[in-house]
Amino acid sequence: MSLLRKKSISFMLQEKQMAGSSPGGMKKELGVFDLAMLGIGCIVGTGIFVLTGVAAAQHAGPGLILSFILAGIVCAFCALCYAEFASMVPVSGSAYTYSYATFGELIAWILGWDLILEYGFAASMVASGWSGYFQGLISGMGITLPTALSSAFDPANGTYVDVPAILIVLVLTFIVSRGSKESSRLNSIMVIVKIAVILLFIVVGAFYVKLGNWTPFMPFGFSGVVTGAATAFLSYIGFDAVATAAEEVKNPQKDLPRGIMWSLVVCSLLYVLVTGVLTGIVPYAELNVKNPVAFALQYINQNWVAGFISLGAIVGITTVLFVLLFGQTRLLYAIGRDGLLPKPLARLNPKTGVPANSTWATGVIVAIFAGLIPLRKLADLVSIGTLFAFISVSLGIIILRKSRPDLERSFKVPLVPWIPVLAVLTCGYLLISLPAVTWIAFLIWMVIGLIVYFAYGYKHSELSK
Repeated sequence: MSLLRKKSISFMLQEKQMAGSSPGGMKKELGVFDLAMLGIGCIVGTGIFVLTGVAAAQHAGPGLILSFILAGIVCAFCALCYAEFASMVPVSGSAYTYSYATFGELIAWILGWDLILEYGFAASMVASGWSGYFQGLISGMGITLPTALSSAFDPANGTYVDVPAILIVLVLTFIVSRGSKESSRLNSIMVIVKIAVILLFIVVGAFYVKLGNWTPFMPFGFSGVVTGAATAFLSYIGFDAVATAAEEVKNPQKDLPRGIMWSLVVCSLLYVLVTGVLTGIVPYAELNVKNPVAFALQYINQNWVAGFISLGAIVGITTVLFVLLFGQTRLLYAIGRDGLLPKPLARLNPKTGVPANSTWATGVIVAIFAGLIPLRKLADLVSIGTLFAFISVSLGIIILRKSRPDLERSFKVPLVPWIPVLAVLTCGYLLISLPAVTWIAFLIWMVIGLIVYFAYGYKHSELSK
């Protein structure tokens, strides 16, 4: 039963209070606006600038508008569950921490190891994507990197290391290490620029929408809309990162739920509007391109706006990478504090209140993966990690409502258990639709995680003492 030992919520809150009041503790500097910007920074990025075109051309056509609405509703079920947990357990670690209080240590470790995979792979792949956009931008200025330094290790194509990917990861890691307020302020500026560019596309593109391009509205049938929703769902995986910042929020019981929900509302609206304008400008069959938003503006001869869009895409992807790095550092900090990973990962910089060791460990590892290892074929590993986290959080709400109805909740999920059950079922459906190779890779990662736990974590766990 020691494998299922639970960390009580009251102890977590006491531990958090002691850490926050001690010299050099995490600084409570974030508000609702900062949290919403973190969520939007992670959710609106590669999805809106890349995914929309491919999903419309291959899966849903103009019906992708319905796909994003459907995916937003499903994500709202999960976001509501996150919001209740965040109001109840405002402690760093998000789904890992929630599972520690609900299911016990072994399940929490499995989920934490799962989230390490999710954040690490996602950050590495986004850094690789950023490198591609950046090289495309500078090539327009007549600057071309040597082939050997332009992409991850692939001697057959003459590439050995992706230098831009490594550099952007290290630069953003340095920014994250400067403190939560400073880094979130820069993130907010970049998010505002990104939203302004997206609004520019919506306003300019709206004048060129042809209603005929929306006919037929569902060329692949409703099943295509559902497939599009499954693809679109993975564009919304940003509010887990918001929850990781819990210990740096001024009023976490109220601000965390608001930050999570506001980010979801704003992002859903932007996705629906962009998809509507995009499919209204260009016939959906022609949107199977890597840069659909810029392509649409070139299609209507608005090249001056397309240049802004390309710049906005780079800024947008930068914010996604920033938030993923931020979330990974806070996750490692929480696991290290519990003793399941080496304690130095939980050491805070006395000046900035940031887990410096976790920050640089994350930055260096992500930079190595992004710079040297081709990861695009393993993209679904990010999806499987996210879906497992969503399922565990949703189940946790049902369990704690029955086992701990006395806990103070400043935010409550309505219609329990129905909304959490819907979240579990929809995420479960997406899980079983993932390819077999993804499951095999995921199970290998889990076996490695269990070896690490029994060789180190089980013996060094703070609860074992």
